[in-house]
Amino acid sequence: MKIAFFTDTFYPEVNGVANTLKRFTHYLENQPISYKVFAPVSVSTEYVSDHIHRFKSLSFFLYPECRFAIPNILQLKSEMEQFSPDLIHVATPFTMGLSGVYFAKKFNIPLVGSYHTDFNNYLQYYDLQFLAKPLWRYMKWFHRSLEKLFVPSIDSFEKLNSQGFKNLEIWPRGVDCQTYHPNYENVMTRNRYSIFEKFILTYVGRLAPEKDLKTLMKIADSLPPEINEQVHWLIAGDGPLLAELQRAALPNMTFTGYLKGVELAEIYSATDLFIFPSPTETFGNVVLEALASGTPVIGANAGGVKNIISSGTNGYLCEPGNAEDFINHIVQLLGDDLSRAQMAINARKYALSQKWDQIFEDVINQYSSVINKPAKKIYA
Repeated sequence: MKIAFFTDTFYPEVNGVANTLKRFTHYLENQPISYKVFAPVSVSTEYVSDHIHRFKSLSFFLYPECRFAIPNILQLKSEMEQFSPDLIHVATPFTMGLSGVYFAKKFNIPLVGSYHTDFNNYLQYYDLQFLAKPLWRYMKWFHRSLEKLFVPSIDSFEKLNSQGFKNLEIWPRGVDCQTYHPNYENVMTRNRYSIFEKFILTYVGRLAPEKDLKTLMKIADSLPPEINEQVHWLIAGDGPLLAELQRAALPNMTFTGYLKGVELAEIYSATDLFIFPSPTETFGNVVLEALASGTPVIGANAGGVKNIISSGTNGYLCEPGNAEDFINHIVQLLGDDLSRAQMAINARKYALSQKWDQIFEDVINQYSSVINKPAKKIYA
């Protein structure tokens, strides 16, 4: 089997799309499957591979980690003819994704895609709600020729299904439970960030408007004084709101910058509660990482997050944007060591059931079912 991926973001860029595709292609390297990735030039030279062909690009204003590539069509045509893929997978709806759709039609290659980012949900955070209708029209047009459209959660499935999208399949996410686990020495994190308070509350993610960090700051500002004096906040990530958030930060709040690997895993492990107010996640990879680390999550009852958190079992779901709802659950859990400890056990147990290998095997089986269907022409 030979797979060509067309994506407007790929590792080492930092986002769920890039990380998922990188993990999937790493898995494919140990399978009897050949692949090539067509992606924009990365701002980092950290990762170079013969499997990846990159093109000049410009950043996308709503999501700078996704880029508008300027593909060389003649070069792409030559690469496609030489590789002769059995299937094309488009992961994003911008210029690289459009190139994938074009070559699927041109060479009559089976076409599938994956839906990773709910751009429609982002519009309200950038005062661009007027683009909602044309955006949905474009997204339906872009995806309508796909044999299968993989979505990361039940919530995404239901949203797209209600908009008339066809051929939907759920492609959930797994987690690396060997890297993310609850058994790191917590003193290392406390010493690194000079934390002396009893409890650590953590947020991990992009520092951008669509993550509803206004609610996060309101939560931190409004904790009861007797709780606030026992809490230290760790904010891990980078993004356009970093400077603004730092100016508004409380004395008990530390910004770590972007972290990955063991250093990030140590923070999760040292954390008592993971606070995640974002209502725009199609899945919520950081939520699953926190659970794998034995950390209960208090998150927004929205998007893919609501399909990961079982309220009262491994965390709590709160009304999006309702800081008081988050505060009540924080106070409740910080005051109940037994419940918090049981939630930590439940969190780890759930994460252990989310195995990447089984998830990827299911996707490959879906690929095979598309490739083995009787050939038909793909129309725009």
